[in-house]
Order: sequence, then C-alpha cells, then structure tokens
Amino acid sequence: MKLTTKGKFAVTALLDIAIYCDGNTKPITLYNISERQNISLSYLEQLFVKLRKSNIVKSFKGPGGGYVLGHDLAKIPISDIIKAVDEDMDARTCRGDKNCKDNGKCLTHDLWAGLTKELYNYLDKITLQDLLNKANKKDLQEIVFCRT
Repeated sequence: MKLTTKGKFAVTALLDIAIYCDGNTKPITLYNISERQNISLSYLEQLFVKLRKSNIVKSFKGPGGGYVLGHDLAKIPISDIIKAVDEDMDARTCRGDKNCKDNGKCLTHDLWAGLTKELYNYLDKITLQDLLNKANKKDLQEIVFCRT
C-alpha cells in the first residue's frame, strides 16, 4: 500500500483550484497550477484527463480556458480524487482476490483488508472543503476562494 505522487499531486492541484478559482467562473490553467505547486505540467495533464473523466473537474478550451471544479468543494471526498487517478491503496498483496498463498488467503489477509477499509473510510470523510477550512488562514488572506 502506497500513496504515490499521483494521488498527492491530484489533491494538491484540486486544492489549488479551490483556492485560486474566482467564484467558479474563471478557469485555472494547468500552467498556473504547475508554477505555483512545482508540479510538472505534463504530469498534471495526465492527471487532469482522469479527473475530467471522473467529473471531478470541468474543462474549458480556448483563450481563458482551463479547469474548474465539477462539484461543490464539500461534495468532493479525497477518496474520489485518489480513485480517479487510479491510485491503488489496497494493503493486501492479492488486491482482494484471496489468492495470497497457494490460491488461498494468507494468515494476515483480514488484517490488511481491514486496514484498507479503514483508510478509505477515513478519506471518504474528508472533502476539499475540509482541507480548505483547515488551511492556515494567515497564509491564505489575500486569496480569493472558489464557491460553487
């Protein structure tokens, strides 16, 4: 089980949109996110294809184009973001197929299955709005927040 840069960068990029979006009317470019968050532009492009397919973001083409959030901040759980970018956080070696050892369950299968369930339960309860609420208000004083 490992949370890779896919999940971490996707959450960071979406939080950036939430912070810098102007009332959900001004799309944010991936270039701007890339510059602010020091994430490769090509990597962001790959992530946002998946985020758009999952309806987590909406895209706008042409001059003034970019991305906005597809839903209200309070309706985007972190688990959905992680799943959208194909992040696999299953702690079980068999990924739930119960073929850990000799085509059967290993001795610790249920332990890792429980951990995986708890992890997703935790991430299901945290939304982008929650992260924004916990952000250091002093650091964000001059930033316009996106409200959908």
